[in-house]
Amino acid sequence: MNVRVDFTPMVDMMMLLITFFMLCTSLAKPQSMELSMPSNDKNLEDNDKSVTKASYTITMYVASNNKLYYVEGQPKYDDPSCLKETTWGKNGIRKVLQKHVTEDGTQPVLQVMMAKAKLDEQKDKMTEAEYSAELSKIKGGVINGEKIQTMTIIIKATDASTYKNVVDALDEMQICSIGKYVLDKINDQDKKLLEEKGVK
Repeated sequence: MNVRVDFTPMVDMMMLLITFFMLCTSLAKPQSMELSMPSNDKNLEDNDKSVTKASYTITMYVASNNKLYYVEGQPKYDDPSCLKETTWGKNGIRKVLQKHVTEDGTQPVLQVMMAKAKLDEQKDKMTEAEYSAELSKIKGGVINGEKIQTMTIIIKATDASTYKNVVDALDEMQICSIGKYVLDKINDQDKKLLEEKGVK
């Protein structure tokens, strides 16, 4: 008597397993971050170009040991007291960005965040493309049909900083709906300013 194992039912079982895993496994959507690039179109008028005033600028320094420093306006390299330390999260850098008051008495980040909150209330009535278009307008400084000056954040990471902290800084830009931010290199003046504060 010949003894053999019939593997025909294995085909059915494998198909059932494949179907089960396809239906029960959540397919991860690729996550992307919106990146605004500066325009070099020579036909643009001067009013349309991205001109940043000092009071509409904050420079962030991502340092070692999860440390974060910032300078409101342009860094004063001969005055180390312009460099202030803060923490990560809603009670740290996020609060600094939201509460920042410009020379004309406005709070641009707070204005943009409030406009985004109103847009989010209407998100269910809009398509994804319409929502993205309106959000891009708000981040660009167009709120209720009026153009406002928005903040520009300059992010500089030291050699001792971690990749996670740089990503955390970029996440804060998305949370605060900041449309203009730059990842810049640490120059010699920045190094000197940080060294005088004892920052690595």
